[in-house]
Amino acid sequence: MPSEVMIRRLRVNSKLSEDDVAALRSLRVQVKEFPEETVVVREGERATHCCVILRGFAYRAKVAENGKRQILSFHPAGDMPDLQGLYLDRMDHDLVTLSRAHIGFIEHRAIHQLIEARPSIAQALWRETLVDAAVFREWIVSLGTRTAAGRMAHLIAELRQRLTAIGLAADDEFEFPITQSRLAEALGLSAVHVNRVLQSFRAEGVLDIQKNMVKLSDIEKLVEIGGFNDTYLHQQ
Repeated sequence: MPSEVMIRRLRVNSKLSEDDVAALRSLRVQVKEFPEETVVVREGERATHCCVILRGFAYRAKVAENGKRQILSFHPAGDMPDLQGLYLDRMDHDLVTLSRAHIGFIEHRAIHQLIEARPSIAQALWRETLVDAAVFREWIVSLGTRTAAGRMAHLIAELRQRLTAIGLAADDEFEFPITQSRLAEALGLSAVHVNRVLQSFRAEGVLDIQKNMVKLSDIEKLVEIGGFNDTYLHQQ
């Protein structure tokens, strides 16, 4: 069922009863497939549905007046990256597929009805938005204080932790269909600088990214370089 990956994600941060799960499964989810680098929801649009990433990856981004793009966050399967659309009239950023992706759409009206009927689900969705905000704060710290290597290491460690929590990562590898140019847009670096950091990590036996897979050779070193502490993810 399309809702299963969403339920798995919500259970990472919240306790849901079997009745809650049954209610979530009853939601009507319209599934669409998108090619990579497709804008799913555009800045300025009025959203009528919430998106659930069912397969693949997406990212949030904004384009500055000078034409440069900043990636704000990455979203694997299970994430609902536009929950704010339930209460804000217009999108203030783009939601774009990073890879070929299956995305489910749930009407705002149906979600509002569900959270009114089941306060525990309302709390779970609210908790998701709070954790999302915590991740934003950590990204700000990375962009403002960490070295280029530290930024990349922290991002990879974070993704590994999030994917492991929903069963989408092994201990030493996980899928992440990223290009160096997209990494540059997320980390506030040039593509050349990203390439240098990746070459350094390969030479030091820390990690490698090849064919859409991240392969970790020294997880402890990765965590050390990134100063990664998973407290901000608030995983139960």
